[in-house]
Amino acid sequence: MVFSKAHSCYAIYAILADIGYIHREAWDKFYKGSFLSGCRECHVSHGIAASCGSSGHGVLQATGIAFGARWQAHDYQTYCIAGDGEMQEGTKWEAMQVAVTYELDNLNVIVDRNHLQAMDFLDNILTPKEKKYDLEEKMKAFGFCVKTCDGHNLDEITTILNNWRQNRDEARKPQVLIPKKKCVA
Repeated sequence: MVFSKAHSCYAIYAILADIGYIHREAWDKFYKGSFLSGCRECHVSHGIAASCGSSGHGVLQATGIAFGARWQAHDYQTYCIAGDGEMQEGTKWEAMQVAVTYELDNLNVIVDRNHLQAMDFLDNILTPKEKKYDLEEKMKAFGFCVKTCDGHNLDEITTILNNWRQNRDEARKPQVLIPKKKCVA
């Protein structure tokens, strides 16, 4: 699992604290003298294998992991949680081209569609008003298998991910799940 949402590292810290990778004291002192910062930094001994770098680099990392698994004939899925705000950055698009070219059907990107980018709403940054809901079309144009669903329905999300895993030999495409209010899968 690659968590690309650098500014949402608090969720990762909470999980890592719950399972013992981050000591409770460090988590309790978050932003008050702890090594934990508001943007994920590499601390392998604490379960954080990579720094976030620029937003969107998690998609590159996940693509590399999926490619490496394919190259080494490992049969596992790579999952990446990305933010819709970071989907506006360029290096991620290059990684997605690689994923499609090499038919990385073991790559699953889940986009947190909250219409936010680090400091503001997407509408106020780079998203043209008439194109604000075109992420699905962009991903299809790249060659991804695209599904949308209710982002608050864990059963629906799990069903889509399981179906991808079971049917991957047929599709031979990387997948992207873009949660929204109502399922269109």
